Amino acid sequence: MTGAPEMLDHLSVGVVDLERARSFYDAVLAPLGYGRVNDLESSSGYGPDRAHDAFHRAALEAGAIDEGAPGPRPQYHAHYYAAYAVDPDGNRIEAVCHRPPEEDRGG
Repeated sequence: MTGAPEMLDHLSVGVVDLERARSFYDAVLAPLGYGRVNDLESSSGYGPDRAHDAFHRAALEAGAIDEGAPGPRPQYHAHYYAAYAVDPDGNRIEAVCHRPPEEDRGG
C-alpha cells in the first residue's frame, strides 16, 4: 500500500475517543504518506498530501513524458485536479483528486 495511496478512495472507522484516534492515526498513517486533510466535529479525513504533484515529478524523473502538469481540470468538473504522464511503453497514466482544494490540502 505504500506505493499507491490513491488506490484507496476512503475507509470509515468507528472510534470511542476521537481525539485519541486522531493522535493514533496521525502517527500510524504518516509513514504511508497520509496526513489529516480535514477535521469535522465528529470525524477526520486522511489522504495523501498533494500526491498528484509527487506522482508527476517522480514519473518525469523515471523517464516519462509530460502529458499535463498537475493542476485543475475544470472541463471535467469543478474540483478535478490531475496530473498526466506517458510511460516508457506509451501508456498515458493519470493521478486524480475529486475533492475541493481546501479538503485536499488540509484546510
